[in-house]
Parts: sequence; C-alpha cells; structure tokens
Amino acid sequence: MSVPGLLVVGGGKMGGALLGGLIATGWASPSDLILVEPLPERRRELEAAFPGLHAVPAPEAGLLDAAGEHLAGAVLAVKPDTAESACRALGAMGVTRVLSIVAGMPAQRLEHALGGEPVVVRAMPNTAALVGAGVSAISGGSFATSQDLAWAEELLDSVGTVVRLPERLLDTVTGLSGSGPAYFFLVAEALIEAGVQMGLTRDVSRTLVVETMRGSAALLAETGRDPEALRAEVTSPAGTTAAGIRTLEARAVRSAFMEAVAAATERSRALHR
Repeated sequence: MSVPGLLVVGGGKMGGALLGGLIATGWASPSDLILVEPLPERRRELEAAFPGLHAVPAPEAGLLDAAGEHLAGAVLAVKPDTAESACRALGAMGVTRVLSIVAGMPAQRLEHALGGEPVVVRAMPNTAALVGAGVSAISGGSFATSQDLAWAEELLDSVGTVVRLPERLLDTVTGLSGSGPAYFFLVAEALIEAGVQMGLTRDVSRTLVVETMRGSAALLAETGRDPEALRAEVTSPAGTTAAGIRTLEARAVRSAFMEAVAAATERSRALHR
C-alpha cells in the first residue's frame, strides 16, 4: 500500500459515496486511502468496488505509522452515538485533523474527544452525494484555519456543491438541505400517484414526474432566476396551472414545507443538547 492520504472512518452510504467521489475525481487513488469499517461484508464490498483500498475493522495503534506527515487527515462518517469514542481512538493514533459529517455533533465535543488542539471541520452533506450531486455546508471548529476549510471543501467538492457557514446555522442546513431530498421524494410520490389516479400507467407517471423535477431543477440552476418568476411564467391567468396552484395554496402547502423545515431544524438542535 502506498502512503495513505486520508483515513475514512465509517463505510456506510455517505462514507462510501465520499470514497467513490475522491477516487472518481482523481483526488486520491484507492491505495491512498484507509477505510475503517466494522462490518466485514461492507469492507469486502468496498474493497471489491475500489481495488487497492485498504480496509480494517477498527482504528488501531500503528495503522498510520507509514503515513507520517503525509496524512491529510480523517473523515468521520459514523453514527452520532459512536462519534466521540471514534475521535478518542483517532486522537490516540495521532490524528489531528478531522472532517466530520456526523449529524448534530458539535465541533467542540469532537475536539474534546480528540484531545489537545485538533482541527475539526463539521459538514452537513445530503444523500444526493451518492450520485455526485449533493450539497454540503461546512463550518470550522475552534482551531480550524482557512487552509483547513479549503481542504474540507476540496474533499466535499468530489460529491457536489459546498458552502461555508457559521456552525450555529448547521442545524438549519440539516432541516433544509439535509432533510430536503426526503421532501422532494414525498412530492414525487404524491405526483406519481396523482398521475395514476388520472389514468396514466405508473411507469409513464413516474417518467413524467422525475423528468419534470429534473428539468425544473435545471431551469433554476442554469438560469439563476428566482423560483417565483419561473412559476409565474408557467401560470397563465385562469389557466390549468393557476387552478392547480390555487388548490395547493388553499391546502397551505407552502406553510407546511416551512413548518417541516422548522421541525427538522429543531430536532437537529435537540440531538446535541
């Protein structure tokens, strides 16, 4: 194995997505990475997907002896209830820089678990990272510098778009973009079912809904125009779209989405109280 550039702790969906993104974009070769993943079947799966990747069941003394000063840092991609114990193990190994994608775990708690004055950068990605189209918000901890934020941004660029925010806003990011794919999937479910009820086959309804969502997102992203303006262009006076929008507004759909984001944000805050 060549000198590793990065230690990835956790080989779940997000950890695996990041591995794939880093390799696909050329940030690292599989042999530049070390994966820590306790489930043997998942280790085998990722080693098969990325030949040359070195996967181990747990962080252990001596694992990074060969890396020395060439180790860029570690990515923490574990469940919140194991994050601090994982950081204690990383600190004992000599890791001093961590990018955490653990939901709801404040940087200060991770710093304390690592010991000393470690660099912690928190990130909140979403599941669209699985197809390289995610969006992540990052925030630096007490000892993070602009160079550390640039390092974290470079890593997450491999699976989508990155924005920088103060840590106090990461709960809001969790409620908006972190949970956001589920909101869109719920809308897609409802629209597909509506098409079926109106006489379409499920396959045709699904194609129409998915491609409409894809095209609408592309219009928003590529034109840079406000959603209100784009909606107005589709909504002719007394037309079919106006009838549909009027029904949605009467059912307070706009308010429901705002309340959903607020509820998810509050739940994220509650996780680290």
